[in-house]
Amino acid sequence: MKENNERIKSEIQEKEGVSRRSFIAKTIVAASSLALATSQNQVNAQTGKRETDAKINTNLAIGRRKLGKLDVSTIGIGVQNMSRTYQTTVPNRAEMINIIRTAFDRGITFFDAAEAYGPFEVERILGEGVTPFRNKIQIATKFGWNIDQETGRRLPGLNSRPEHIKNVVEAMLKRLKTDRIDLLYQHRVDPQVPIEDVAGAVKDLMKEGKVLHWGLSEMGLKTLRLAHSALPVAAVQNEYSMLWRGAEKEVIPTCEELGIGFVPWSPLGVQFLTGWIDANTRFAPGDIRGIESRFSPENLPHNLALVELVKNWAKRKEATPAQIALAWLMAQKPWIVPIPGTTQMAHLLENSSAVEVKFATAELAELNSAIGAIEIRGQRLPDAVLAFSGVESPSKK
Repeated sequence: MKENNERIKSEIQEKEGVSRRSFIAKTIVAASSLALATSQNQVNAQTGKRETDAKINTNLAIGRRKLGKLDVSTIGIGVQNMSRTYQTTVPNRAEMINIIRTAFDRGITFFDAAEAYGPFEVERILGEGVTPFRNKIQIATKFGWNIDQETGRRLPGLNSRPEHIKNVVEAMLKRLKTDRIDLLYQHRVDPQVPIEDVAGAVKDLMKEGKVLHWGLSEMGLKTLRLAHSALPVAAVQNEYSMLWRGAEKEVIPTCEELGIGFVPWSPLGVQFLTGWIDANTRFAPGDIRGIESRFSPENLPHNLALVELVKNWAKRKEATPAQIALAWLMAQKPWIVPIPGTTQMAHLLENSSAVEVKFATAELAELNSAIGAIEIRGQRLPDAVLAFSGVESPSKK
C-alpha cells in the first residue's frame, strides 16, 4: 500500500496545504491517458512522463462479493454525476466513457445508474461506455420517480404502477444498449402502490429475461420484508458512510437476517470524507450540500473532527482519506459493496485502490470506537428530500 499510494498521499495530505481538487488539476491529464489495459507503466503526475516504478497499482485484485445471489466486484462505481457535477456543470462525455472503461480495466464490474440521473442521460453514457464488455459486467439502475418517458420531464411525486415500471424498463434497455438489467431497484417507495404489486411487475420482467435481480432503496423496514417475501430481494441501496451511520441501527441487521446485500450510496459522505471540505467551504447554488444542515456554517466546524480522524488513519495506514473511508465500509460486512461516484480519472484510480487497505480486527474495533465517539450535528438531507426515505408501501387490499 505504501508504494502504491506514495504519490497520491504526498499530494493530498494536509501538510502540503493542497486540496483534493488541486491534486486533480495536476494529475487528471496524466491519469486520463493511463490506458491501464495497454500498459503497466505509470504516468508521473507532475511531468506527464511514464515511469516503470508504478505508484498506483495497475493490477488490482479487486475481488468479488455477493449481493444476494448476484456476483459483483468488491467495489463498484456510481455514474450519477456523469451528466453533471455538484457544481451543475457538464462533464466531458468522452472522458466519462474513458473513466467507465478504465474502471473495467481495473477490475470493477458493478456500475450503478438510474433513469432519474439526467434524467436518462446517465444511462445513455453508461450504455455506450460498457458496450465493448457488456457481458462481463453487472448493470444496476433504478425506477420509481414520476418521469415522462417521452420528454424526460419530471412530474410530481413517484410512480411505481406496474404498467409504468414495464414501460420504464423497456426504455432503460434501449438507453443502456442491452437486453437485460442485472439489478433493478425501486428508487423510492411509492406510497400509492402496494409493494406486492411492484414485485409482481418485476417478476414478470424476470420471466421475460429483462431483469435478473431486484432491490429497494431507502425503503421502510416493513416494506423490505414484504418485498422480500413476495420476490427475493438481492440488495438494498441506502446512504451509509462514516458521516451517516443510520443504516446500522435496523436496515443492515435486517439485510443480514434476510441474506440481502447492501450497497451504500454516498460512501464518501458527498466528498466530506475525502478531506477537501474545510470550515470555510461554501457551496454553489444548486449544490444540495448547501442546504444540508450537517454542512451549515454552524455545524461544519464541529463535524470536521471526523475528517481529522480519517486523515490520521490515512497517515497511519499509508493511504488517502478516501481510501480509508471506503475500506472501512468494506470491512463492516462481506456483503457490503460501496459505489463511489466520480467524474475524475484521478479519483477513480484512488478509489479503486481502496481494496488494498486492510484493517486488523483490533484496528477496526479501535476505528469504530473513535467514529462512534464523534457526534455529527445536522441532518443528512433537507426535510423535503428526507420525506421520501423510510416510507412504507400501502397494504394490499
